[in-house]
Amino acid sequence: MRQFADIQELKTALGQTIGESEWMTVSQEMIDRFAEATDDFQWIHVDRERAKASPFGGTIAHGFLTLSLIPRLIDKIFHVEKVAARLNYGCNKVRFIQPVPSGSRIKALIRLAEIEETPKGVRMTSEATVTLEGSKRPACVAELVVVLIPAL
Repeated sequence: MRQFADIQELKTALGQTIGESEWMTVSQEMIDRFAEATDDFQWIHVDRERAKASPFGGTIAHGFLTLSLIPRLIDKIFHVEKVAARLNYGCNKVRFIQPVPSGSRIKALIRLAEIEETPKGVRMTSEATVTLEGSKRPACVAELVVVLIPAL
């Protein structure tokens, strides 16, 4: 894990790849819980028998589940001290390039794209590439925007 003493030190990494997470398994249990939380029970995600006959050969994760796992993966990549809170601000661009089959493993590569001072804190834009184990193409690419609130 990469450690930054504060936001000022983080700014020195602008334009750099900050790091890469460890592998994480996307289990069917995670997919089922996400379906319950979002009320999205599309068969390709939750119907194991029907999904076996699909072009994917089994169930796949919701695209938004894959996207929602990025902050969890980022937590394993870097940490900034002297930050009271990190708030999701939005996404500039998200693409789901290929499906994530149940039971497969993903990891994220993070590049620090932009840092902007705001009255509420520092708005940080990072480029996340979610890799699917065994594949040359990423599963997801996204520009994530968060606001870092400095500690008092």
